[in-house]
Amino acid sequence: MDKTYYVYLLTNWNNKVMYVGVTSNLERRVYEHKNKLVEGFTEKYNVNKLVYFETTNDVMAAIEREKQIKKWRREKKNNLMIVANPEWKDLSLEWGKDFSFQSK
Repeated sequence: MDKTYYVYLLTNWNNKVMYVGVTSNLERRVYEHKNKLVEGFTEKYNVNKLVYFETTNDVMAAIEREKQIKKWRREKKNNLMIVANPEWKDLSLEWGKDFSFQSK
């Protein structure tokens, strides 16, 4: 069975700050961010709204994609959101429902 890796973007309530991360367990990782179990940037700036993620079965591809997105200017990250999640909804709020959002 292939393992799935997630590259994800979090923001805060007013979309002023953005965080890019990679994980093999998106639900657990978002839970950790939302409950301030992750010390550092996301805790300090209250960054806990999942606004984007993409999946891969290749851990190295996930790490490279995370690095690529981190290098982008904010405008390019915002453009990614405009296409994938134009309302900047917290995608984790859909878990437990019929959650089928998935990016390339």
